[in-house]
Amino acid sequence: MSVLGLIFSNIHSKEVFEITQKRTIASTPIGGRYRLIDFSLSCMVNAGISNIGIITKSNYQSLMDHIGSGKEWDLARKRGGLVILPPYGVSDSVYNTRLEAIKSIISFIKHSTSEYVILSDCYHVCNIDYKDLLKYHHEKGADITCVYHECLVCADDFMPINRLALNEEERVIEMQVLSTFSGTANVSMDIWVMKKELLEKLVDEAIVTNYRSFNRDILSKNLNNLRIFGYKFEGYFGNISSIQTYYDVNKNLLKKEIRDELFYQPGRSIYTKVRDSAPTKYGLESKVVNSLIADGCMIEGEVYNSVIFRGTKIGKGAIIKDSILMQDTIISEGKHLEYVITDKNVVIENKKELIGNSEYPVYVKKGGIL
Repeated sequence: MSVLGLIFSNIHSKEVFEITQKRTIASTPIGGRYRLIDFSLSCMVNAGISNIGIITKSNYQSLMDHIGSGKEWDLARKRGGLVILPPYGVSDSVYNTRLEAIKSIISFIKHSTSEYVILSDCYHVCNIDYKDLLKYHHEKGADITCVYHECLVCADDFMPINRLALNEEERVIEMQVLSTFSGTANVSMDIWVMKKELLEKLVDEAIVTNYRSFNRDILSKNLNNLRIFGYKFEGYFGNISSIQTYYDVNKNLLKKEIRDELFYQPGRSIYTKVRDSAPTKYGLESKVVNSLIADGCMIEGEVYNSVIFRGTKIGKGAIIKDSILMQDTIISEGKHLEYVITDKNVVIENKKELIGNSEYPVYVKKGGIL
């Protein structure tokens, strides 16, 4: 079975938060050495999908730098492989919705010889078995299968959400596209599978009728016409949609059971860009407790309950607690950081202390000097 993978790199442009002001949500750093797109890409590759298009919109320089030719995911191929799809647009303006994004690349989709299409966003941290998803799709005789998970929705989550109601056969009988919602619900993970021929037909109809919303105008309006089923994902799902959820998901990676589920699934590794760094060095007076430390770091101070990205330097006497320090951060001697997120290439040399709290972590922008 041939499958085309399509990944939306930053469809949630209206929900830009501090970390995504100058990068796509897809290229947001996570877990010390990964980017968010690594999870979507790896899940597809692990299912044998070797034709993948990444739909871009803006601020995708760092995404291109990270992905390169796609060789880390075995996607640097003469036929198929990885394709970056710039924002062609269906008019003079750049698209704003998922359906408009698909319209802009419909010629790419039609050119593909694949039988099926999997569409995915990449704001989530999860390790989903697409082989099982495709098997479920066939067993149900579904036209479209929508991946969802049961969760507690809070104000920090991306809005609008797509809430599903299913019958005893797991067929979707109601979809509510809600701009505001709080509470427990079956929420779409913005991952769908269908035949490529069906997607082409739906998009062609949307172009004629000027439909704009994939969820509201395509899925919700076709519940009676198409067999749309829900596939429940019961594993760990980290939703990156705000500075708070970014902090929380990184901290969740300190839990062994979550790391095991994400990174140690047989045959379902998570791949990322290789950086040939030296091993991390630890000073004689250093102390590290319950933390993730990437390669290429120099740790001479104390680190507690934190995620430290590649190339970070922590000076003697410095104390880092409950913090996320991105790539090439430099913390001078004797500094004290608690509940802090530093973006790339930050230098802390003048401030003696930076202290936030678990609900309002302090964020230092990329290249900041404090």
